[in-house]
Amino acid sequence: MAQHIARKRFGQHFLTDVHIIESICDAIDPQAGEALVEIGPGLGAMTFPLLNRIPAFSVVELDRDLAAKLRKRDGLEVIESDVLKVDFAALAAAKGQKLRVVGNLPYNISTPILFHLLGFVDQVVDQHFMLQKEVVDRMAASPGCKDYGRLTVMLQWRYAIESVFDVPPEAFDPPPRVMSAIVRMQPYAKPPELDVKLLGEMVAAAFSQRRKLLRHSLGVWLTAHGFTGHFDLQRRAEEVPVHEYVALAQALSKQAAA
Repeated sequence: MAQHIARKRFGQHFLTDVHIIESICDAIDPQAGEALVEIGPGLGAMTFPLLNRIPAFSVVELDRDLAAKLRKRDGLEVIESDVLKVDFAALAAAKGQKLRVVGNLPYNISTPILFHLLGFVDQVVDQHFMLQKEVVDRMAASPGCKDYGRLTVMLQWRYAIESVFDVPPEAFDPPPRVMSAIVRMQPYAKPPELDVKLLGEMVAAAFSQRRKLLRHSLGVWLTAHGFTGHFDLQRRAEEVPVHEYVALAQALSKQAAA
């Protein structure tokens, strides 16, 4: 498989550092009998070490050449598909249990993949991904810092998110131009009940003018939606904790239903 040439359109950067790979496998800590699914196995840098720890799991690979080579390995169920088209609920149903999802995600479509998986969060035990460090910093950010934004809120309302460790460019071939990091995402067992679409629209409005006070952005949006409750708009969007955005979305839904 070493003959494969990375394809730019797939955002391929292959992990080659053995020590980093083992550290990732340790962080995942797979157990026999679990329904593990790896997104974008590539040349198998993480795949084969994981196969040394558990006898079988599934992989999702878009590149037909790589998929054909992966099928030659015992223990791998190869799903040749664009991950954005994979029905993870159907996959979990076929396995008869919730999924553990892992992977070195293509950096050019990492955010769409995260949002696609959010739609199947009820069928997931946990997720471990390698991503651009900048993205992981945004995912795991706390209120009040520059990395805190729409992505933070839209993921943290549903997952506990932890940045596990950083991965330098030289761990890859070809080396990406950015630092990478491993992130752990664990869905909350009892998430708040809310209208996710409404939350998404509200948070997008809040962060549309992040340098200005919320009365210039979210305030206008709330007025347009007829909100009659109270919300402190004399703050910037990044100063509002996730739970306050969630509570506001719930209040809007409750008002609309009254």
